[in-house]
Amino acid sequence: MKIEEVSGLKVPMTILLEADPSVERVRSYLEHSKCYVATLDGEEIGAYVLKELSLGIYELMNIAVAPEFQRRGHGSELLSHVMNSAKDLGAHRLELGTGTFGYQLAYYQKAGFRPFSLEVDFFLENYEEPIFENGIQHKDMIRMAITF
Repeated sequence: MKIEEVSGLKVPMTILLEADPSVERVRSYLEHSKCYVATLDGEEIGAYVLKELSLGIYELMNIAVAPEFQRRGHGSELLSHVMNSAKDLGAHRLELGTGTFGYQLAYYQKAGFRPFSLEVDFFLENYEEPIFENGIQHKDMIRMAITF
């Protein structure tokens, strides 16, 4: 798998929308962020967006793998690249936000992330359409971080 930074029209919006269903929100954070795309045999299979919040603190705004390439370890490889990229950029802390339930919580904790806050009603207030996972509506966002 090859991972490289892209910008402009090369940003794989379809893949990013797998993790964040709002085109407007994705566009809003892409403007001041770095986007990386993973390719396998020339095909785009995943992507992530990394944004500097302040000196030494970055946020993983989006990470996604195309559905047909999920459950093959590509997401873990992408997350490892995220952490290495953040360190290379001078980060001492990497943050992210995710729903309060689902496989993502264990996945991020296994990688070393720890919860530090809860944003009540985040998904209700920031998305026009409700977001469901396993038949449950996402309402709150849990903020997680790892320090290097």
